[in-house]
Amino acid sequence: VQLQASGGGLVQAGGSLRLSCAASGRTFSRNGMGWFRQAPGKEREFVATISGSGTTTAYVDSVEGRFTISRDNAKNTVYLQMNSLKPEGTAVYYCAVDLYGMGRTKSAEYGYWGQGTLVTVSS
Repeated sequence: VQLQASGGGLVQAGGSLRLSCAASGRTFSRNGMGWFRQAPGKEREFVATISGSGTTTAYVDSVEGRFTISRDNAKNTVYLQMNSLKPEGTAVYYCAVDLYGMGRTKSAEYGYWGQGTLVTVSS
């Protein structure tokens, strides 16, 4: 089982990026999925989560209204659309599977972590 995150890059403040997380080896349509990020020198933090059906989402307050998490279960892929990016959004972004259902915000409750994709937001 592998999660492959992609779509990171260098963007100016105010710009947009769309991250993708493709799962292989098994399907996770019954599991919530989440995005986390880790900035240099900081702990990994929760960003967004989505239910298995895609009907329920939740976000950390700092990205609410700017980021949108979505999923395509037919493609076994989760996305994170990031708009109005800020320099404090610079981090490695990781996707992972909610091991207990959905709605979790703690990294210890997630598994099958992908390798991460670097997002750099310049001011």
